Amino acid sequence: MTDKRDLASSKKALMKSIDDVYEMYIRMLALLSEITEYTAIDAIERANKHFPTAEDLNPNQKLLNNEFIVLLQKNPDFQAAVNKYQVNWNADPEFIKTIYNKLKATPEYTAYLNDGLEGIENSKEIIKFIFRKIILKSQNIIQAFEDKFINWSVDKEVMQGMVAKTIKNFVNEDPFKNKLTPISADWAEDSKFVEDLFAYTLKNDAKYQEMIADRTKNWESERIALMDTILMKMAICELMNFPSIPVKVTINEYLDLSKDYSTPKSNSFINGILDKILGDLKRTDTLHKTGRGLIEE
Repeated sequence: MTDKRDLASSKKALMKSIDDVYEMYIRMLALLSEITEYTAIDAIERANKHFPTAEDLNPNQKLLNNEFIVLLQKNPDFQAAVNKYQVNWNADPEFIKTIYNKLKATPEYTAYLNDGLEGIENSKEIIKFIFRKIILKSQNIIQAFEDKFINWSVDKEVMQGMVAKTIKNFVNEDPFKNKLTPISADWAEDSKFVEDLFAYTLKNDAKYQEMIADRTKNWESERIALMDTILMKMAICELMNFPSIPVKVTINEYLDLSKDYSTPKSNSFINGILDKILGDLKRTDTLHKTGRGLIEE
């Protein structure tokens, strides 16, 4: 009973960590939106100076009407997600003001205000600049995300890719026809795969550990990186329990993961051990593939 509760709790934590990536993505989009909105506040502050200049009284508010951001703000899925995660960057107005002032001081922003260009595609260039050169270079912003998301250092690249894809894919002037970037193309199916892989790997942990140990007898256990062991267990689990996934797809996927998350030498080490274990599975006729899983090329 305790094991079942622990598994359920661990699975819940895993799915929450995946949802955190999506929340991170929504918060980043909302931050981009708030920065453009600050244009109006800045205009009011400039007009209320003791000695406003002509420019202060008639500031260029092109960013406020940025076409990409306007479409994003009107997108029902974005609005729903902002409400779901209770995103509110305005809780700290000085935070947004600091970012906006950094942007305002750049030659790229000045060029944007004066270029006279219109259209969705043109509107995206300044948003890309704000995202890549202002937001992702700001230590205060990074700290804010690190404080909220424990896996920021690992998940930030996924979030960045999702934001970039969203900017690229918003091309329709009808906000209902533009789609946010999902965690995966078919999350209903993929989430089940994630849960099953997690559950099967934990359930057979001792068995997979023994299989690895049999093929690493010449290695001292402390010399094998923990991440390497985890990746090999997951790979063995996928080989043995997911018959429709081709063998080479599995092997290549975990080799790629080792490049991102383990040591420089992990790739060749994991490849060698998995190759031997794969041979064992074939010799003992315990590797059963069906459908596309039969394709190894």
